[in-house]
Amino acid sequence: MTKRRSTSRRAKPANSSSAAPRRGWALARIWVLYGVLLIITLMGIWTLYLNSVVREKFEGKKWALPARVYARPLELYQGLSLTPALFEQELRALGYRFEGDVKSPGHVVKKVTAASSEVTYHIHSRGFAFWDKTEPARTFMLRVSNGSVQGLIDLAGADLPLVRLEPEEIGGFYPADKEDRLLVRLADLPPLLGETLLAVEDKHFLEHHGVSPLAIIRAAWVNVTHGDVVQGGSTITQQLVKNFYLTNEQSLLRRKIPEAIMAVLLEVHYSKSEILETYINEIFLGQSGPRAIHGFALASQHYFRQPLQELKPHDLALLIGLVKGASYYNPWKNPERAKERRNVVLAVMHQEGLINDQQLKISQAAPLGVVAPSEASSTSYPAFMDLIKRQLKEDYKEDDLRSEGLRIFTTLSPMVQRQAENSLKLRTVQLEKQYKTKDVQGGMVVTSVGGGEILALVGDTNPRFAGLNRALDAKRQIGSLMKPFVYLTALESPQKYNLGTVISDAPVSYKSGGKWWAPQNADKKDHGDISFYKGLAYSYNQSTARLGMTIGLDAVAKTVKRAGFKGDVPELPAMLLGSVEMSPLEVAGIYHTLAAEGVYTPLHGIREVLTADGKPLKRYPLELEQRFAPETTFQLQYAMQRTLREGTGRSAYNQISSTIDLAGKTGTTNDQRDSWFAGFSGEHLAVVWLGRDDNSQTPLSGAGGALQVWADFMKQLPTRSLEQEPPQGVSFDWIDSATGKLGAETCEGSIWLPLRDDARPQESADCNIAGSNPIKNFWQKLVN
Repeated sequence: MTKRRSTSRRAKPANSSSAAPRRGWALARIWVLYGVLLIITLMGIWTLYLNSVVREKFEGKKWALPARVYARPLELYQGLSLTPALFEQELRALGYRFEGDVKSPGHVVKKVTAASSEVTYHIHSRGFAFWDKTEPARTFMLRVSNGSVQGLIDLAGADLPLVRLEPEEIGGFYPADKEDRLLVRLADLPPLLGETLLAVEDKHFLEHHGVSPLAIIRAAWVNVTHGDVVQGGSTITQQLVKNFYLTNEQSLLRRKIPEAIMAVLLEVHYSKSEILETYINEIFLGQSGPRAIHGFALASQHYFRQPLQELKPHDLALLIGLVKGASYYNPWKNPERAKERRNVVLAVMHQEGLINDQQLKISQAAPLGVVAPSEASSTSYPAFMDLIKRQLKEDYKEDDLRSEGLRIFTTLSPMVQRQAENSLKLRTVQLEKQYKTKDVQGGMVVTSVGGGEILALVGDTNPRFAGLNRALDAKRQIGSLMKPFVYLTALESPQKYNLGTVISDAPVSYKSGGKWWAPQNADKKDHGDISFYKGLAYSYNQSTARLGMTIGLDAVAKTVKRAGFKGDVPELPAMLLGSVEMSPLEVAGIYHTLAAEGVYTPLHGIREVLTADGKPLKRYPLELEQRFAPETTFQLQYAMQRTLREGTGRSAYNQISSTIDLAGKTGTTNDQRDSWFAGFSGEHLAVVWLGRDDNSQTPLSGAGGALQVWADFMKQLPTRSLEQEPPQGVSFDWIDSATGKLGAETCEGSIWLPLRDDARPQESADCNIAGSNPIKNFWQKLVN
């Protein structure tokens, strides 16, 4: 049977060309999904990483804080030696303003009484946290007359025993990135600063969550219409992220996107107050050499030398204007541009109701009011800062000095330092003109007498130049500055020597190193027999050499060592006349022992070191050791006073009042390569060196060069005379200069000298009455 063939056809397979696209799209969607998931995963991982970065730095140690170095505070008390000119210079350096009233800290009112030349100051001090206690801000009155403080009272009229003004900040040790800042809390800011900052930089700061889309759109529209980038859309939070976490790179992936994400993360984790406070301390507002000025508190000191709390509206407006571009609106380089920007900020203040019409008018008309650029320097006294750094390195690591925010209180007196700088700089210029020479350099050290505190240190005739520090590193022969130690050694044998002992200034020669050493006096004359004190006062080489060789080179070398010198003292005859090499600081060290009545005290520049939160780290106690008898040093000081009254230093009193008693010694080396003077009052010691760095000859002797700088300095310095009352065991008497025996006031050739009571001459000299007839005197003696 034949099967019937079906008439239906088999279904044809689907068209492969139409199915392929559908499979491709499905695969693409899968890959897109995977890609999106991958991007989301990577973004999540990236966000988690950025979150850890944000939290780690914000919650950890935000900044490496530099160590801050302070000068000694000006301590005011009744009887303090002080002149109005020097006091006002100190006040201005601290940023005090002379106003019509003292309503606010940092204000001073000055009144002058014409009849008595008395000056009265009403002062509102700022207060300061010192190492021993916190000095409160207070209002007080100070009266200055006749070169000293005559009265110090509070508002109620009660006497104040002591008032300390805040110390001047003189430098710091900065982190490797050279960023500097003064941290300030939000609660301590002037409200006008915060309100204006938000009005100018981020009006919707309190409303957005780190990023403001409206601000971005508005900025984009303004930039498109202007054809240039003239406005930014970044919030304060974004600005903080950019400055605190990121670089200045402008790429989308490396800064813009991370900036937005991190800004949102900051807002999630931290309060608006925390973000704003960090921003105020972080923002870059200027440059001082290599040092970057960050934060409003430091910028206030940098531009105005005043705390933020004392700034007026136009001052605050200038600082806020710098946020837009500290270099572009630099008030020293671009004053007109800075003023224009400041006035724009003032207009915003007025628009927001923060200042009234009158304040706007006064503020916009006000000058910029910034200090001179030189006053904004971070290191005003480079030579002294060099000394402090060397002393600190003995006790602290470099990293700690640059990052832990230590507070270092030093001994520097800005008032004394400025005088020393001016005297060295101006007198050196005058001497170069007078002697028609050039390239004379110098170094100078000033200390307190007794405490050994270094009050001033100058290492260059250009005191702001941070190069060779000659006060510390110029090791030069000291010449006749050695002579007091020869005479001091002799006076320690009181049975043999006193100031009236007759010694010889005849020619002298000694064999040394196979050669004959025969020093001559500077005037090329022999002076025969002279009184002991004259050998020092007139700086005679021959008498000093003979005396030194008689008492022994080893004894003189030991005396110099006992006075505090730690270097080498070669026991050669030339050492007696100053072939020993020392720096000005080392000379100051040994002369301080003479000035302090034989008490050795190591010279020091640091008083106290505190942590950032005020805890003491290391004390620098006063070390005292009596190394020479007061009876001996009093006699030596008297001989050094005669140096200034009648000897090689007598020209000092051409500048200084003769009513003040001073002591000192000139020093000149061979060919006048070095000009020295070291001298002291009852309160201050100063050492001056002049010479050339290549050690070539100069036209300057000790009296013609260094002494002139020293005298110029001392005539301006309020100081105290040397004590004229002898110590126990010493009294004055008349000595016959020809024989060294006891004399009398009316006897010719008698001199009034201090003598030790236990070693007085036992014999009296024949007396020729001054101004009488010698024949009559002869017959009177014959008859008697």
